[in-house]
Amino acid sequence: MKDHYQFKPFNVGRWVIWGLFAIVLVVAPMMFTSGLARTVLSQMGIAIIACLSYNILLGQGGMLSFGHAVYTGLGSFLAIHALNNISSGALALPVSLVPLVGGLAGVGFAVLFGYVTTRKAGTTFAMITLGLGELVFALSLMIPEFFGGEGGVSGNRVTGKAVMGITFGPQVQVYYLIAVYTFVAVAAMFAFTRTPLGRMLNAVRDNPERVEFVGYDTQKVRYFAFIIAGFFAGISGGLGALSFEIVTAEVVGAARSGAYLLFTFLGGATFFFGPIIGGVLMVLAFVLLSEFTNAWLLYLGLIFLLMVMYAPGGIASLIMMNLRVAAFGRLRQLWVSYLAMSVTMLVLLAGAGAMIEMVYHLQLNTTLGSELRFLGVLLDVKGINSWFGAAFVMLTGLGLFEVTRRQFLIQWGEIQEYIEKEIKRREALS
Repeated sequence: MKDHYQFKPFNVGRWVIWGLFAIVLVVAPMMFTSGLARTVLSQMGIAIIACLSYNILLGQGGMLSFGHAVYTGLGSFLAIHALNNISSGALALPVSLVPLVGGLAGVGFAVLFGYVTTRKAGTTFAMITLGLGELVFALSLMIPEFFGGEGGVSGNRVTGKAVMGITFGPQVQVYYLIAVYTFVAVAAMFAFTRTPLGRMLNAVRDNPERVEFVGYDTQKVRYFAFIIAGFFAGISGGLGALSFEIVTAEVVGAARSGAYLLFTFLGGATFFFGPIIGGVLMVLAFVLLSEFTNAWLLYLGLIFLLMVMYAPGGIASLIMMNLRVAAFGRLRQLWVSYLAMSVTMLVLLAGAGAMIEMVYHLQLNTTLGSELRFLGVLLDVKGINSWFGAAFVMLTGLGLFEVTRRQFLIQWGEIQEYIEKEIKRREALS
């Protein structure tokens, strides 16, 4: 059999995308110079790694886990203890490598717990991860010597000798450390999707019976992927410990695991860049949205419900579908429908938001009086006009949105038929 060589064209597009990603990470703190903005940017990097590690399980392996916070959280605890040992002189390790301690902790616990959880798949796997998550959270309150009790464990990242003037005291230095880890971790997880193990993990997700038929052990494939996900989750937790300098039992709670699931789904679990979008949205929701309203969790629930109903593939799927339409030159035909749906959706959300805010004010803020201001409009929770007006706006927006949505679906179907015919025509000519 003669050796032969195959020319592989230079993938310019991929280099451009990764180059732009690196530029964004470098330039972001220069554009947003306030301490709050840089803290938010740091949290985005941490959340991106966490959501991408979770997507190794959910999107690539089809494993619905309700306990992913176990590995990010335990990685945080081991990292903060390592940081304290560095401060006391018991551990000779640069502060910049503390996140790797979290990663190794994630690997260790993934090896231990994953051996049990990955022996099952589907609903059984999900229930086992939920049980393990609750178990670890309960232990976090029962073992204060390690978990620090309700107060958690605190540390000081400004320790040891400064290297090239870097002490990790200023937030911008911490951000750039997180940015480096984020870029390397994202690149490594993308590379994993191109490995034989990553491809086999997709096959286990899609058709485990066929994978077993060709001679692969599906449990081992899930187990190895689980360990890799645990490593990156631990790195995310270690970066969080450095950024906040305190770790509490909350980081291993079910709410944190639910957040990873929610925002990975919202971003789009079927695409690699979907969890990146989800990580950014998670930080914006937890940090910024929670400052605007006490009902932010309810809004998140409604957004999740709408996405499940109208865009189950997440934001990434919406982007990719429209890019496909744009590639065939038909996107401009939809701008009127998009504009109409956007306006009617805003009307719907304005009415629903007014009712939600009035309910919350009536239940929680009655001592502040019966009036509140929402979107510049003065509402009276004890007046029938405010309730009637909010309901009227919400129902009107809902009705108009449904009309425009149905018209959009007709246009969308016609465009998809054209694209399919065009693809067949091009295949016939080639």
